[in-house]
Amino acid sequence: MTSVNVHGMELTRERVLEALGAVQEPLTGQGLVEQRLVPEVAVEGHDVRLTIEVISPTAATKERLAHEVETALRTIPDMGKIAIDWRTRVRASSGGRTDAQPIQGVKNTIAVASGKGGVGKSTVAVNLAVALARTGAKVGLLDADVYGPSVPLMMGQHGRPLMQQGKIVPLEAHGVTLMSIGFILDPGKALIWRGPMVAQLITQFLNEVQWGNLDYLVIDLPPGTGDVQLTLAQKIPISGAVIVTTPQEVALADAVKGLKMFAEVKTPILGIVENMSGFICPNCDERHDIFGSGGGERTAAEHGVELLGKIPIEPGVRTGGDTGQPIVESAPDSATGLAFRALADRVADSLAAAAMEKPRKPTIMLRTVR
Repeated sequence: MTSVNVHGMELTRERVLEALGAVQEPLTGQGLVEQRLVPEVAVEGHDVRLTIEVISPTAATKERLAHEVETALRTIPDMGKIAIDWRTRVRASSGGRTDAQPIQGVKNTIAVASGKGGVGKSTVAVNLAVALARTGAKVGLLDADVYGPSVPLMMGQHGRPLMQQGKIVPLEAHGVTLMSIGFILDPGKALIWRGPMVAQLITQFLNEVQWGNLDYLVIDLPPGTGDVQLTLAQKIPISGAVIVTTPQEVALADAVKGLKMFAEVKTPILGIVENMSGFICPNCDERHDIFGSGGGERTAAEHGVELLGKIPIEPGVRTGGDTGQPIVESAPDSATGLAFRALADRVADSLAAAAMEKPRKPTIMLRTVR
């Protein structure tokens, strides 16, 4: 590494860091240098190579930082080439509870819930997990919907997990580590268990599965507000909950129950996803609001939470779910694929900001507007 004089001022690591002093990390609003997110600076003549550590794996974060870093460094006279090496290090977010025991190796747990069935909760959970994995993050998916496990079919994985050193070895599909009761039970057999047995099974899936090192564990919950939800809230610190609904009023009423339950157990609510949000006719490009419109947005506003995304209806979603090819994987640039990818970005960014304890906006308590 060498340094040169730039109009009488030597180009050094310190000079570079000084120029970057005003560049802010976009999720926290704190200085990039202040947060020690520029661990390496190499100066070679007039050229500079930086290593920048990002706290969220989303591409938008890197694009924005790249532009701002370039702009800041170009204020140095005679600056030559600027090269950036990216390093992603997802931080752990403990969630609302500090007395629960985290899953070993898992940084963030995301609960995907709904107040009622039939709103596409598992579809959202599956595509959210795959979309996060496509960013380069290490992702797991736990199918906690024990009475109606659909993850094996939707992820196209029908193997049987093995045991290794007294622990269950999860399966894998589309870059996501998987566990489901559906991998263990006979596909034609119904699970007829009482609440305590279900709670014991969920505890096993949390503590007796070799999850390895994961940035995110997405948990597909059963509908409603029952034993599984309470077991999870008591056993582990949930980093954030995603509530899935459709625009229709009957689904929104049940979604509010889910919001209130997570607020009661002190689980951070990342926001609401409005699924089945309109159908675009492929022949005429006309939009049809089959289940109504605007319900998710109204509910989010009334209860002080974020609307994370509006996922349109598209035949490819159903096809992908039936064939084990989630639409984020099979058609990532379709309208629905892009909506799921945007959802994953918002979830990852929210968790990153929370992990740095510098939220993008003041914490919002759940409230009801009368």
